Amino acid sequence: MHRKTQIKVNELSRFMLYILGHRPDEFGLVPDGEGFLSFRELLWAIHEEPGWGYVREGHFREVLVGKDRFLFEAEGERIRAAERRWRYTLDEPAAVAPKLLFVGVRRRAHPRAMEKGLSSPGRLVLSPDRDMALRMARRRDQKPVILEVMTTPAQEQGVAFYPFGDLFLADRIPASCIAGPPVTEEMRQALDLAGTRKEKRPEVHDIAPGSFVLDLSRDPDRSRRAKGKKRKGWKEEARKVRREKS
Repeated sequence: MHRKTQIKVNELSRFMLYILGHRPDEFGLVPDGEGFLSFRELLWAIHEEPGWGYVREGHFREVLVGKDRFLFEAEGERIRAAERRWRYTLDEPAAVAPKLLFVGVRRRAHPRAMEKGLSSPGRLVLSPDRDMALRMARRRDQKPVILEVMTTPAQEQGVAFYPFGDLFLADRIPASCIAGPPVTEEMRQALDLAGTRKEKRPEVHDIAPGSFVLDLSRDPDRSRRAKGKKRKGWKEEARKVRREKS
């Protein structure tokens, strides 16, 4: 391996070890219960750091076959540090949480969040730092909406906040505990229009990847357009062609 390439691999290995093994929360990352992050999540965070935009998944593979491979464990498209110095448990909610936490949502989710609150089958990830909340949210929407979560009234309504480094995790946030930009009538109309378009989209069943559906109504041959039948007299034409060839 070229010396410059080796140096880059070594630097990436150390950076990966810091993120995965020491401070994933510092980069707005929350590994799963087994300590794994997807390659995609790890790439998101690394690309946000100055000078690391060149990294691709292939570079992770180089680390995993290099001299530092024993420091990591990979399964399919996910990776973790073999030894982790961080921990979080969903059995120990924070007795005291910052009075204000921030969370980012997609623009299209903003109206519903303000009216219905927030919930997630995984965990909502919140930060006391607005910039960190914005950083995390931009991974899914370039112009997310940042909402403020008032933790005291949320805890009074039974919401538990679980600390993870500088981040906090929660199952749900009631709408009454959320403050954010007001939802305008234009936003509601745009959301209703998007829902209407989705409902009108024609359903297609049992279509294999890479295939397409013919629209018979656009067939220039009117005889085929009628109920999808072949042209009248097609058998006679076929016999004529075969006689001419014989």
